[in-house]
Amino acid sequence: MKKIFEDLINNIPDYKEFLTVDEMDANSKKLAEDFPEAVTIFEMGKTRANHPLYCLKIGNGSKNALMFGCPHPNEPIGTMMLEYFSKELARNKELRDELDYTWYIVKVWDADGTKLNENWFKGPYTLYNYARNFFRPAGHQQVDWTFPIDYKNLHFHDTIPETKAMMKLIDDIKPEFIYSLHNTGFGGVYWYISREAREIYDDMRNAAKKQGVPLNLGEPEAPYCVAFAPAIYQDLGIRQNYDYLEQYGIENPGEVIKVGTCSADYAKDVCDAFTLLTELPYFYDKRINDLSESDISRKDAVLQNLEFSEAADEFIKATLDSVKQYIDESNPFRLALEAFTDSNERNAATRKMVSQNPEFAKKATVAEKFDNLLISKFYKMLSYGLLVRANESELQRMIELNEDNQEKKNALKEAFEKSEERLKKLSIELEEKIDYEVVPIKKLVAIQLECGVLMADYLKQN
Repeated sequence: MKKIFEDLINNIPDYKEFLTVDEMDANSKKLAEDFPEAVTIFEMGKTRANHPLYCLKIGNGSKNALMFGCPHPNEPIGTMMLEYFSKELARNKELRDELDYTWYIVKVWDADGTKLNENWFKGPYTLYNYARNFFRPAGHQQVDWTFPIDYKNLHFHDTIPETKAMMKLIDDIKPEFIYSLHNTGFGGVYWYISREAREIYDDMRNAAKKQGVPLNLGEPEAPYCVAFAPAIYQDLGIRQNYDYLEQYGIENPGEVIKVGTCSADYAKDVCDAFTLLTELPYFYDKRINDLSESDISRKDAVLQNLEFSEAADEFIKATLDSVKQYIDESNPFRLALEAFTDSNERNAATRKMVSQNPEFAKKATVAEKFDNLLISKFYKMLSYGLLVRANESELQRMIELNEDNQEKKNALKEAFEKSEERLKKLSIELEEKIDYEVVPIKKLVAIQLECGVLMADYLKQN
């Protein structure tokens, strides 16, 4: 790696917490004030709640690059990387010249959703505190999954304002390189890329190795992921999801899929942009990259995962149904739960797939077993957190509106307590069964930034 990039990585501050949306906005405005010769800031649009979406333009290179944080609002690692990288670009002309890009940086794309996660941004970083204060919107309200698409019988054009703002930016600047800054809650490091880039796979994996963070070698995020190499996958659009459902018996996937496609898919069509995603964990357990053989088949591990997930979803749906008349239809936590528990047809396709695919008859690796039997429970914990917050937010609204309805209050309080008890019980179980570590923010920023500059430099030369 070039010395100028090594210096960039070595000087990352030891961040102890994540910034709020307002803190990031203030820092962006100050950066433009402090470095007017290199930085401009403009409002690219507004959120559904009318919060301004700011974009920084830094440098004047020969190619355009777009980087955005919080495409999912529970994923703020990228915002800290952009905080640091934007400052370094602004003050370091040599770095700007070496990279030779004009950088368009959106620190926080889903600003409304990010505000609903801020209660865990300052810690403590435990499984319970993360789940208790977690928010992720339903698919049809996700900024990176409401790009318009017409594919076979899927026709999605219900594009939300944040997505429209990003579409216009992509249309205007036609970036050659897009860095979509995601992260997982639990696991190890893995990547999505638009096309093969074999020459830098080892360098990318080494970026994680240097920070002591393992690769995620368990189950891929979706059963239709195409692996280019260990932990490196071809990027996903909604077409792959559609074809997978169609292949495994869903008659009309267009009715099952409630979302559009993503920025990578859209930008590929607009200007053949290359998109990189570097997925990083807040928490990890060494089992996530253990490729030794476990004691059960991969098929049995997947089926046990589905069985637990479906039982949990039944609890969520029953609890939600008991108070649905009291929860506003636009309540974001309710909308998310309704979307995340609507998976019967997808589960049927997965059952069919694991029965037919010979790869699932083999013994699961320790990583695959861990992924299916424990990490999957961690992600279900997040739905329990949403259920707690759906009831909690309506109780809070009653207080704010001075609403006197004892029947409504009692029903919401009962559902709140029941769901919080379920959340606490599962968090206690997972604290006992998962030997996890909290990955320091500095290490995660280092991996994400190193992979970004490596890919930007590689694309410049190829």
